[in-house]
Amino acid sequence: MESELPRATACSLCGEPYTLPEDDVDGNLPRMLLCGHIYCCPCLRPLEQDNVITCPECQVESQLPEAGVDGLSEDCRIIGLLYTAKMNKRPHRSSRPRIREPLPQIGPRFRKEASNHCADLQKFEQKVDEALMRAAENLVQLENIQETLKTGMSTQVEKEKSRLQSEIIQATSKAIHCIQKWKDSRLEELSTLESYFIQTKSLMEQVEERVSSLQLAMQKAKEVRRVKFLEKYCPLEKVLETLQAPVENQFDLICISEVTELRCALNSHTVDESLTIVLDFSNKNDIKQSESAQCSGTSQPKALCSSRSPSPPGSSSPNLSCRGSTSDLAPDIIIEEVVEDQQVSLPPTGPQLANEKTRSRRRKTLTTRYTRTVTPWVVVTHVVNPNHFYVQYVAEKKEGELLSKKITMFCSKPISLLCARHTLDTGSLIFVKYEDGLWHRARVVAVSQAGCTGTVKCCPVPQIASVQVFFIDTGLTTAITIKSEDRDSETLLTAVNNYLRRVVDLAKAELDSFAPQAIRCGLKDLIPYDLTKGWTKEAQVEFRSIVNATTVKMQTLGQDKDSLLVDLKKVPANRASGPHISVREHLVFIEVARFYAPMIVSKKPLLYYPPVSPRTHAELNAVVSYIHTPGDFYIQLVDNMESLLLSDKLQKFYNAPPECEEENLFIYCPVMGDACVALFEDQMWYRAQITGQPGGRRVEVVYVDLGRKKILPVTDLRKIKDEFFTLPAMALHCCLSDVVPLDGKNWSEACSSRFISLANQKLVTILATAKGPRHGPVPVKLFESSLNGPLDNIGQKLVEEELACSRDGSSLLDCEDCTMWDPPLESDEANAAGDNNDGPSEFQPKLQLPALLKEVKVRVSHVNSPSSFYVQLIKYDPWLQRVYELLKQACAHREPELVLWQEDMYCAAHINGVWERAQLCADVLSDDIAEVIRCDHGNKVKLHMSGLLPLPPELVGSLALECTLCNIRPAGGRSTWTATACDFISLHLSGASAILAAKEVSEERPLAVTLSCSNTMGQFVCIADSLVSHGLALRERRPVSDVAGPKTESPEDADVPESRTRDGPDCEKQSSASTTFNNPTNSAPRPKPPPRCFGTTEMIQTPLYRAPELPCPGHLLMTVSAIGEDGTIYARTTNAERQLEQLKKTIQQSMKCNPCQKKYTWKSVQGCVIYGPDMLWYRGQRLEVLGGHLKVQYIDYGHVESIPVVHVHPRLLSEDVPQLCVPCQLQGIVPVGGRWQRDAVALLTELLLNRCVDVNIMELPVGPREPLTVEVFVNGLSLSTIMSENKHGTLEQMFPSPLRTSELSTPAILDDWDIDIEGLLEEEQLLGSFIYPELPPEGEDFPVRVKHLWTPNELFLWPLEGASNGPEINGESLDDALNRINAAIDLVPPLSSFPRGGPCLAEYSDGKYYRAMIMDIISLDPVLVLLQHVDYGSDDTLTTAKLRQMPRELLLFPTLALKVKVAGFKAPSENRQEHMLPYSPAWSVQAALDMIDLLHGHVTASVVAREPELTVRLYHEDGQPVHTPLVSSGLAELD
Repeated sequence: MESELPRATACSLCGEPYTLPEDDVDGNLPRMLLCGHIYCCPCLRPLEQDNVITCPECQVESQLPEAGVDGLSEDCRIIGLLYTAKMNKRPHRSSRPRIREPLPQIGPRFRKEASNHCADLQKFEQKVDEALMRAAENLVQLENIQETLKTGMSTQVEKEKSRLQSEIIQATSKAIHCIQKWKDSRLEELSTLESYFIQTKSLMEQVEERVSSLQLAMQKAKEVRRVKFLEKYCPLEKVLETLQAPVENQFDLICISEVTELRCALNSHTVDESLTIVLDFSNKNDIKQSESAQCSGTSQPKALCSSRSPSPPGSSSPNLSCRGSTSDLAPDIIIEEVVEDQQVSLPPTGPQLANEKTRSRRRKTLTTRYTRTVTPWVVVTHVVNPNHFYVQYVAEKKEGELLSKKITMFCSKPISLLCARHTLDTGSLIFVKYEDGLWHRARVVAVSQAGCTGTVKCCPVPQIASVQVFFIDTGLTTAITIKSEDRDSETLLTAVNNYLRRVVDLAKAELDSFAPQAIRCGLKDLIPYDLTKGWTKEAQVEFRSIVNATTVKMQTLGQDKDSLLVDLKKVPANRASGPHISVREHLVFIEVARFYAPMIVSKKPLLYYPPVSPRTHAELNAVVSYIHTPGDFYIQLVDNMESLLLSDKLQKFYNAPPECEEENLFIYCPVMGDACVALFEDQMWYRAQITGQPGGRRVEVVYVDLGRKKILPVTDLRKIKDEFFTLPAMALHCCLSDVVPLDGKNWSEACSSRFISLANQKLVTILATAKGPRHGPVPVKLFESSLNGPLDNIGQKLVEEELACSRDGSSLLDCEDCTMWDPPLESDEANAAGDNNDGPSEFQPKLQLPALLKEVKVRVSHVNSPSSFYVQLIKYDPWLQRVYELLKQACAHREPELVLWQEDMYCAAHINGVWERAQLCADVLSDDIAEVIRCDHGNKVKLHMSGLLPLPPELVGSLALECTLCNIRPAGGRSTWTATACDFISLHLSGASAILAAKEVSEERPLAVTLSCSNTMGQFVCIADSLVSHGLALRERRPVSDVAGPKTESPEDADVPESRTRDGPDCEKQSSASTTFNNPTNSAPRPKPPPRCFGTTEMIQTPLYRAPELPCPGHLLMTVSAIGEDGTIYARTTNAERQLEQLKKTIQQSMKCNPCQKKYTWKSVQGCVIYGPDMLWYRGQRLEVLGGHLKVQYIDYGHVESIPVVHVHPRLLSEDVPQLCVPCQLQGIVPVGGRWQRDAVALLTELLLNRCVDVNIMELPVGPREPLTVEVFVNGLSLSTIMSENKHGTLEQMFPSPLRTSELSTPAILDDWDIDIEGLLEEEQLLGSFIYPELPPEGEDFPVRVKHLWTPNELFLWPLEGASNGPEINGESLDDALNRINAAIDLVPPLSSFPRGGPCLAEYSDGKYYRAMIMDIISLDPVLVLLQHVDYGSDDTLTTAKLRQMPRELLLFPTLALKVKVAGFKAPSENRQEHMLPYSPAWSVQAALDMIDLLHGHVTASVVAREPELTVRLYHEDGQPVHTPLVSSGLAELD
């Protein structure tokens, strides 16, 4: 015992014993650290650092109290040992006698008590000593036990410490990762920080506007200074004012010193709380119990019970939680934004609520938000259309239930009831009871007050008529009408409280932590299928059927201003574990919506390998799988067993039960060109490829192993596995090479049927006669096959049965088109050698045309017009592919270069993801867009400069040939092709394969060729013939030799016909019969004319024809032949008309040849002859040279035309005959603007052209070619007066009546004519207007029947008085009269006068005629008349052929439909309906439909006003206004 005490009562660090303080001496007391180790004060003081002591044994830090080391707790156990040891060391009674003092005299009783006390003290001391001895023994035992535990505990602690260190490091790393992720997302949001500086941004816009206006003013000032006369077109004062306007003190730059109210602060309390929850360092059993409590919702950890206190009332700085949306493990960082003058608005329902960082701001910490990850599963709560719907998170279902319970609890309290002193404000939060009987949170959108026509912002509760609310937890907007029989306050309050409850402050503070659960969303990049109709009812119903009553997965794709752009994905009903169906793609597939932009596919789909072509002249066994015609069928080679193995694998894989499939193979949204597996008629699976989408959830596929096309439902398609792409397509496209159709073009039905019976689905032997083209059939010979070897040739059987013709080695097109010329004899051998070659032997980047182009297969790459289109020779396809490969190698890894791009420079252009050769169309200056022409295709495209690179010199060239169709010209005498002709040829030729032939190959471009291809009926036709047959082109007529007579001509005139016989390549050869009469014995054919030469220009000069003979002043009749663009009137006298008939014959006899193109010096040519559009020659004069065209005037007619130079010949005909057309101008009228406008010229043309009018020549011109000054009379009216009345001019003075001046001459002229005017003076009878029924006096009710509704407050009705069909006239009702007239309608004359408001009979869709009134003429070509059926009120648009004159007797009947305006209501000021009436946008379609329903039954009317329009009020049988339900439902407002 004694040996153990020094070790326990001494410091383990320094070995000094602990001592107790005595008197003034401080003792060495033992001090205990937080870790439990004990040391003396002198040892602990040197270890103190920053009021912290680190234990020298376990390295645990202990925080010192304010007193320092002396303030540490003492070890009472050691102090007790010290005190016991001190007591034990006190000396016992000494044997040395004590010096006793004399005691006072004490009695015997006191002596006895003293002796007893000493005996008790001795016993007590003995008992204590025994206890101390026992305690010392126990202490030794305890110290041994403690040492054992200490050793075991150290081992256990080290083991657990190493484990927990790794777990702590791992958990901390995850927390740091979440914080870093939150940091990255917050830093990314700083990119939109400029939107907070509104004043600075607005000021920048003002400065930019000022800069632009100042630059424009400077430019104007410079131009005015340079050109002085521009001052009258430009207000110089305003320009100078803009230039001199001061800038100082105009812009307040104090806004640049502003800062936002956004702050990012660390809430340490929340961080500690979050770390305590997240990095929970407790027992596993406690954690499990906590997790189970969180799942059950019955128990919560203590750490989760503290919730954020609500913000103080009136605070405008809500704390917006910025916790990342991807995890709830991040610390709670707060961003505070101060919003001043915040207005009341609808609650946020868009992306700000969908983001977890915002939703967590208002969630209560009472729920388990820190341990839950938000799942993307949602429920659609309300649908407006696919671009506007609301969703709720499925994970918030329990929170919603808790919210509903709390709302029900608050609504059940009397404090939530509304009373008479309360008011309802727009934008306030209230509780609303919906149809499900539950109370919901809602925001007031609009309030209607009783007695007010519109909505109000604030309304007392007793005066509420209806209220429109928005449910913030479901997204539904609805109107609630307060219905009450009595309008007293108590009844109204009861009715209001049945639907509405107020939100008290306590409830608001409690529910403010619950975020609105409705999130507004829209399907991204989805628009209606028909933008003009918008979202149809079918689209909305289909969308609701997919998403309603089920959970869907929401994929966030972006966000708009007020909604989240998403895609909803639903699990198929038959594949719960399969991939999700995209709702967007489903709506697009069923054709109720479409994508705004094309979907970008991440990778190209896999395609099948093309079928293996057989070796030429090798016999192979095959099975004919599909036959269309002998020139179009498919075969399958049977030399290997791979096709059978492939079919067996397909059946096993796709016929397996659903549980055996690795994934869902159904195709829900097929894509054009995708490979798939499709079900065939034999209920077997075959490989296929999607080639079309005809609609109706059906697709067109081609079976690549059979060659057959078929339209299937989507349910018969499956996705194809990658392993089934290894084998190439088995169906080989073939055609019979040894036979052709009987007519040389189309296979007959009998021939195809016979061929099917001989070869379809049978084993045959094939022999490939040539290598097939890349995209065409392989020419083969087909033999019947059997076990003994090949039998008869199937093609020869068709020939023997006279169902086909033998090809005999000749081409089909040799005799097909007579316009294809035979090659020269010397080129036959070269042509034959060229036909045997399938393609060019050596690569060339430029197009190398052979010496002869005959029956060359081409592909039309681009079409501009019949005179300009581009083709690609199919045999040069390998060259084109090689060009693409070289360009890809040269440009794929090159960076854009800074090049000065100029016109006609060659470049490499990146077009549609492919590098191609191109040539610039113009210089590229400041714009970043360049226009180039594709060298190998011919079309022009616009590209960004970054897509251009310099073209390597060795690749410069083109493989596209520009061509023009020969032997045709534009129809109608035009010099250019019409848009119809260009569209026609572009539609039939773009991308088509054709046969090209050229008569002569030259370097001239475009090259004149003939082109033949298949039409829509499969017939092989010539494109030029098609244009001619459709009236879009005219053929070039063959030149005919001029017929020479005994008449002698000048040498110059004699050479003209000869020159016309040499028209060059545009004209055909003349026959031997077309020789001149000067050499009748010459019967030999003339040699082929030399090609046209463009190197020489013939110098020629011609004068003008003689000036016209001007008539004398006075009245005479003249025929107007033309009206000039400047309003000049060209007319001919009666004598000139006679001369013109004779002149026509003379000119045609003199010019008996077609025009030919020859270069002349046209500037020196004045008089000429013109080849008109009717293929006749006319005299004319050149006005202007326009490149390859001339602007000429027909001098005998007056009209001006621009025609090609080939149609003009510099020669004068009938020079002795003067110009027969005289120009005239009106006198006494000044045109508006100083010249006749286009509409005035059109009116002159309509009044005068080709008419014989009375002309009064007032003044002769100074020059013979100047216009006459005349006055023209049309039907006795002055033309000047007519033009003035139509506002086309102003009269200078009044003229006398033409009847007085022509009073003597007019009868003389009319006497020369034998005119029968019988029947011409019969005019259509003038009818009156319709009779309207009489109505009762104002204020008197009368029954009515509504005939037609225009808008809800504009309709047609009929007063029900007497007979239902109106009164009777002469014992006959209106229906009887109409039936009688319809029975003899052919006797009723057609309508010839169309005045507005005029009566007529109009044919209806049932074939009968009804009374109508003309409203307007809405079209002139064709003539369409807008009518109104006066007995029904409906409108109709008819042609004049369906209109008849109104018999006078029908006007005696009053109309059966009166147009009235219904008083008492009007269209709502704010209409929230989607579909509006197109002719009256203020009214919705729903309002019109509801009004129609309300007008059924017994309706009475009362006249309110008759002027300015008939106005009535309509009532039901109960006396209530008809429009009351409309106003109650919010579809109308009280007026």
